[in-house]
Amino acid sequence: MHDHLDHVTGLEKRELLAHLAGDCDPFRMMAIKKGPGTWECPNLIPSAFNKRIVGCVCHPETNHIEYMWLHLGEPKRCGCGYWFELCPVAPL
Repeated sequence: MHDHLDHVTGLEKRELLAHLAGDCDPFRMMAIKKGPGTWECPNLIPSAFNKRIVGCVCHPETNHIEYMWLHLGEPKRCGCGYWFELCPVAPL
């Protein structure tokens, strides 16, 4: 029986290799816990692109999510007061 890695190609193979290397979230889609979120120390959001849409759960007791676009090099403040900034990462 052949190894599964011998048959997969492209993005699926890169995803599988990332999982085998210990990266359980290669596409950076899992929720990120908010840190201090100040202007001096914003919450860093990983992205392989120049912009990314981010959802902030401003108040955990509500079901409302505030969405906003983040652009590389431009920290942005959410309506709840937390600051976010894109952090460049290598693409998968």
